[in-house]
Amino acid sequence: MEIRKFDIPEGSAFAQIKGGFKYPDINGVVFFAPTTGGVMVTALIKGLPAYKSGADGSQPVGPHGFHIHEGDSCDEGGHDNPFEHSLGHYNPTKANHGNHAGDFPVLFSNNGVAEVTFYTNRFSVPDILGKVVIIHENPDDYRTQPSGNPGIRIACGKIEPVKQ
Repeated sequence: MEIRKFDIPEGSAFAQIKGGFKYPDINGVVFFAPTTGGVMVTALIKGLPAYKSGADGSQPVGPHGFHIHEGDSCDEGGHDNPFEHSLGHYNPTKANHGNHAGDFPVLFSNNGVAEVTFYTNRFSVPDILGKVVIIHENPDDYRTQPSGNPGIRIACGKIEPVKQ
């Protein structure tokens, strides 16, 4: 994967994303850069599955739920509940779903690639170090409590400080 070169602010963090058993080609990186009053989040993810509409009441594949989770492990575990050690969404204020600090915009696969940059003031970089980023198979509905019904976890990356 080619990462574009840019100045990385001191105090930044990243998560190297790797796909699980169902989608092993998923890979990418999520950067967390401190800014005035919050954090700029930039993700470049490749190998995402193409969108498939839900049939007969099943969930669609994509757009993909995208969150910070409370856990500290990307151990894939069993096929029935991949990345189960990643625990639930990062939610230090106990807010309703859709307002969790770890709730991010969904990722849209464009020929397997998603790139997104957004600002959040719901956490600082030190708050999230050691937690994990999870990508889900299905979109998040931002309503269902407590997780938004985003389907199985298909990729994971642990948030680590950038070494300057």
